[in-house]
Formats: sequence, structure tokens, C-alpha cells
Amino acid sequence: MLKNYLKIALRNIWKNKVFSAINIVGLAVSMAACIVIMLFVFYERSFDGMHSKNIYRLDEVQKFEGMVAPQKVALSMFPMGPTLQEEFPEVRQFVRINTGAKLPMKYQDRTIDLSQVFLTDSNFFQLFDFVLLEGERERVLKEPNSIVLTQKAARNIFGNADPIGKYINHYGSDTVTLKVTGIAQDAPANSHLQFEALVSFSTIAKPDFMKNWGGNWLVTYLELAPGTDIAKTEKKFPAFLKKHMEEGRWKFYGLFLQPLDEVHAQSVDITHDYVNYQKFDRRYTYVFSIIAAIVLIIACVNFMNLSTARSTGRAKEVGIRKSIGAQRFQLAGQFIGESVLLALFALMLAVAIVKLVMPLVADFSQRWLEFSIFQNPGLLLPVLLGTVLVGLFSGLYPAAFLSAFEPVKVLKGTVRAGKSSFRNALVIAQFTSAVFLIIATGFAVKQLRYMVNKDPGFDREQVVIMPLNTESNTKYEALKQELLTSSFIEAVTASQQRLGNNLHQTGVAFQGAGARRELTSSQVVVDPDYLSLYKIKLIAGRNFTHNAGDNAKAYIINESLAKELLKDEPTLTMETLIGKRFGFSGMDSLSTIVGVSEDFNFNSLHHKIETLCMFNQKDWSYSEMSVRIKGKNARQALATIQSAWNKFVPGQPFTYSFLDEHFNEMYRADSQVSEIVGILAGLAIFISCLGLFGLASYSAERRIKEIGVRKVMGASVAGIVALLSRDFLKLVLVAFLIATPIAWWAVRSWLNDFAYRIDIEWWMFLLAGALAVLVALFTISFQSIKAALMNPVKSLRAE
Repeated sequence: MLKNYLKIALRNIWKNKVFSAINIVGLAVSMAACIVIMLFVFYERSFDGMHSKNIYRLDEVQKFEGMVAPQKVALSMFPMGPTLQEEFPEVRQFVRINTGAKLPMKYQDRTIDLSQVFLTDSNFFQLFDFVLLEGERERVLKEPNSIVLTQKAARNIFGNADPIGKYINHYGSDTVTLKVTGIAQDAPANSHLQFEALVSFSTIAKPDFMKNWGGNWLVTYLELAPGTDIAKTEKKFPAFLKKHMEEGRWKFYGLFLQPLDEVHAQSVDITHDYVNYQKFDRRYTYVFSIIAAIVLIIACVNFMNLSTARSTGRAKEVGIRKSIGAQRFQLAGQFIGESVLLALFALMLAVAIVKLVMPLVADFSQRWLEFSIFQNPGLLLPVLLGTVLVGLFSGLYPAAFLSAFEPVKVLKGTVRAGKSSFRNALVIAQFTSAVFLIIATGFAVKQLRYMVNKDPGFDREQVVIMPLNTESNTKYEALKQELLTSSFIEAVTASQQRLGNNLHQTGVAFQGAGARRELTSSQVVVDPDYLSLYKIKLIAGRNFTHNAGDNAKAYIINESLAKELLKDEPTLTMETLIGKRFGFSGMDSLSTIVGVSEDFNFNSLHHKIETLCMFNQKDWSYSEMSVRIKGKNARQALATIQSAWNKFVPGQPFTYSFLDEHFNEMYRADSQVSEIVGILAGLAIFISCLGLFGLASYSAERRIKEIGVRKVMGASVAGIVALLSRDFLKLVLVAFLIATPIAWWAVRSWLNDFAYRIDIEWWMFLLAGALAVLVALFTISFQSIKAALMNPVKSLRAE
């Protein structure tokens, strides 16, 4: 019997090639989208899952005077880890990490820049389960000046030679010699901790570091005892801070614990996250999953619609089989089996599609995604189970509908196709989803373009960034003067931090007409030509000068900080702030405010502009050099920069990047979200139109004689096209009316996550509706025009 059912199913699929193709292609495309999204979601949820211990990250909430709002930061203080272990019984161990970017290492005559070097505690490999290939986990970082390299870093420095026991230098005026004590496997791509080398903290740590309650410059991870009540532990933190910090200062801080497996996906609102470079908002994985499910449901709806619409084609089969004794459940089982078989065919095509697009997806998402059921058997069960469920869901209603036919009515020819009202509701649901996704995509793309193109208050075009270390800092002035002699170079400057990164926070003091005030602000050390190169405008006072009097004695503050300072100073204005005393907290003798700049977005547009002070202190050195290229001479300018670099810093590799690329990278996650939603919206429209094409084909086929009569009576081609298209276009318009308020609410909620955002404009909704109508009209018109052009003699010949 099963063999017979299979033959019947295959014959029906072959007999109705067009409708079978529509169903298989629609299901296959939607299944492929679901599989890709599933791989993406699995990858995102797998982050930091390789560690077996109950690990939490210790984060701070800072609420200093002068802040626009309290901020969560992925920072903590040096003494916190050991003190928590000593005073909190639930804390089993701690590991602190301080990260530095592009640390230069020298071995013999080779110089290598390691991109991520962590200073960390000796028990790093006892807390985390990273694979250590050579060395003892308990001892590799125990001694000062010990370094553990990853396989990749070891190959880059030593080639095929055994690195264990060899010495490398972190060079500069303060050269440090490090002994290689271990080799670790490269950090997995799904770990938020990405490193090329680990250096023992004891290399730099001093006893007075334990007194440094207030300096936030590292990340602390804690292992907690299983079953620890996190809320109860966090309630003890205020008393802990009050006990150890200076009187009054502890009130500016709060502490909270973040599970390790949430660091990657639930840290979007946490700033100064210098270790976690790959953060991605977990909420978007839910959004992608829901949209992918909607696309799949749209394909299932196509199957229902086309199956019920063509029900009269199988009515006689049902009538005959019932008249010879077939039961309803047997017929329903056969029809459900056919839909499951169709879903399995779609799965085979979906797997081929996924294999074809997977390299493009991995490149686009910048994630290591691989689809291999044989290498990852865990995928097999959900994929097969999902396919069977799709077949059941798609076939359940058509099976119930078809198997309910009464044999007497069928054999008399009085059975009609299923009620069109239900099919119309399904079409409306399809296009409601599609229009909603079109609107959401439009606003996502527009918001992304707004963020990328919005004037940040400084000029970031044609700016080349080069990292500086201790040695290159000593040659900075000579290198700068050499570059300024070139006709390809417009300006040169340097700073301790890069625009677009989370700038360091520091305590500052202000002495105005009233009492001295202590507050907190972002700060950056800059070269005197910094504002000139970046074309940052002043609204009061003057720019920095190269005079010795400005070094460490002059501050330029931004407009936000100026407004904060003026809150308790009613007699002062922006202009009269110039000359007032200002400096770092704890300084007895304050320096001077010499200028006030316009506000500029030194962070992502996700955040409001914070308070900022800039100052020049040459002996503090710089971390990056900025060079503005004149005109469009990028190639010649880069050659000039490299030549000057090799002349003054011959022992260091020349590495550079463009600042605008850095800002594009800042919005990479937003770009990926808008593109993924756009792709899914396109698939939703495509699959909806496949269903519409099938229904239009069936409608034209069913009304072939009516069309013939109308043509004989003088109806025009345009009139017949309008007749066949009108009912379907009404459904699309109803879908637009339903989708618009839902999309408005969703877009408004999403845009609230941005400090700077676009307006919700009505024409965007109309444009999405017009696009949906045009696509639907194009789809329907193909069959409508074909039917309208048919010779009426052929269609009426049987009459």
C-alpha cells in the first residue's frame, strides 16, 4: 500500500509540474533561509561555551557627576579580584586581563606586531579551558617575564623552530625580555577572548597596585561556586565598595556580574569593552529566527492555497476511493504523506542551495559558518524533524479539506473548489508579512546610511592612521616634519586614542567662581595640531599652540562639558570659561581652559555625545599618528609615508588603516542586520509572488471560457487583464493597510535604541506599499496577459 501511495504521489507531482515546482522551489528557498539562520544563531549561541567552570565577568556601573547618564563599563580595579576572593566565600578564583593592541616583538633580526597581547594572572589556564599544547597549565605564567604564544604567533616569530625556552623582546626605550614558556592552540573563533600572546601580570605588577582603588584599566573574571545566588552576591557589592574605597568615592560606582556565555551577545550597552571585539546583540538572533520562520510559513501557505484551489482536480479520485470503501483517515494520511514527500524533495534542493551560498554567507557575516550534516550530526535531527513538521503543517489543512468530500456530490460533479475567503486570508497574511519586512528594511537601510553619512563634527575622510609605540614616539616629531614637506600631505597629528573608540574616562576638577567641583569626563591626549587636522571647530577661546606653556597646562573642552560646568555657575558663559582653572582630580594646582570646541561624535551614534576634555602632554606619548592626505593622491601619499617611516623607524613594520574604514567597521553589526533583514524580505516577496503566480494561473485556467465569451463580446486585452488582476490587488492593498501600523510600531521601537536617528516619514510606507503592488501586478499580469491574448475560438470550441 505504501508503494502504491508513493506511486500516486509521484504521478501527481509529475502531472502538475508547474504547481509542484512552485511548491518545491518556495519550500526549498525558505528552508535554505531557515538553515542558514539556524547556523548563524547556533554559532552566536555557542560563544564561550568551551569553558566548563561557572565563570562571570565583573562589570562596573559608573555614575559620576557630569555624565549624561550612568554607564556600564567592562572595567574593574586591580585589587577587586583578590579582595573578592578573600572576603566572598562563593568566589573560588579570579583572573584579571589587560589588553594591548599591536604590541611589537623582536626575535633576532625579525620584528613582528602581535595584534592582541593580554597581561594576565598565572591561573589563566586554570580558570579558562583554552587548549595548552606545550607547557604546564599551573606554571606557564607563574614567573615574571613569561609569555605564552598561540600557534599562529609562534609560527610567525620562530617559523618551524621549537620556541619553548627562547627569548623575545618587546622593544622600545623600555625593552622587556620575555621567555616563551608555553604554546596555546589558537583561540576558537567563537570565543570573545581573542589573543595571540599571554604575558604574566607579575612582569609589571607592583605591591602598591593593591592600593589602587579607583583605577579602572583591566577586566576581572570570577569563578563562582555552583548554585551561587547572583542577586544575593550583588547586594553585598555596595558595602564592599564602601569598605575599600575613599570616603564619598564609592557612591560613584556599582558592580554587577555577567555570565560568561552572555558577554558576547548581551554587552551592547556596555562600553569600554576592550576585550570583546565581536559583540552582537542577541535580540537580533531572535528577530532573524522569527523572520525566517515567517518566510517558511509563507511557503507553507502557498502549498495550502494551491492545494485547496486545485481541489476539484482530485475530487473524482476521492469520490471513487470513498465509494469503494476508503476511510477518511486513509485519504488524509495519503495527502499528508504527499506533502511530506514534497517537503523532502524541497529539503534536497535546499541543501544544494545552502552549499552553494555558504561561502558567500560566511564572507558576508565574517563568521566561520559551515554546513555539514555528516561532520555535525547534531544538525541532522532538527533539519529532518523540521522538514517533516513543514510537510505536516503544509498538508494538514488540504488533507482535511480533500478527504471531507462526499462521494455522491463528487460523482455528480457538484463539488466546487474550496472557499476563496480562506485562501484570500492566507494571501493577505503572506503579503502583510512581506510588506512589513519591506518597510523594516527600508528604515534599517536609511538609518544605517544616516549613521555612516551624518556629519560627526569632524572630518574623517582621507585620514591615514598608524600605530605608535615607545620607539616610534621618540621619532614622532622628526617623522612629522619630514611628512609635512611633501606636497601629498596636508597635515599630521597624533593622539593617545582613536576617534570612534570608547575614550578613557577620568576624574576632573573645575574651579570657577564658586566652590571647586569634582566630576568625570572622557579625555584624550592630543598633539597641538589635532583640532586643525580633524577640522574640529571652536566656539570660544583658542586652539593649542606649540609653545612650551601649553604643554600639560592647557585644556580644550567640548560644548557638553562646558554646559555641565556652567550649571552651577550662573555668572559664567562659554566665553568667560576661558582662563578658568581646570585639571585632573587630585591635583592641587589646576591648569587652564584655553578653548571650547563644538560637540562632535567621538563615539558611535548609538550613544549621545559625552563630556570630553583634550590636552597636550608630550611626555605621556601617543598611541596613534594621523596623517591627512591632500586631494586624491592616496597611492603617492602612502608611498611617501612609508618611505619616511622606514627612514626614521627602520626596525618596525609599516602598518596603517584609514579612519573612515574604522567607522564603517563600527557599524558592521548594524549593516549586517539591515542586509539580512533585506535578504529575508526579498525572499518573502519572492515566495509570496510564487504563490500569487500559481493562484493567478489557476484563476485564468478556471475562467478560460468566461474570458473567451468576453473577448467575443468585444472586451479588450486591458479590460481582461484588469478583471483578472483586480481581486488579487485588493488583497495586497488590504495587506498593506494591516502591515503599516505594525511596521510603524516596530520601527519606532527599534529606532529608540539610537541616540541619533532618522524621522519616521510617511512616504516610506507608501513607497513600500507601491513596491508590493507593482511586484504583485507584474506577477499576476504575466498570466493575465497570456490568458487575454488566447484565441477565444480555442477556449469555446468545446461549447
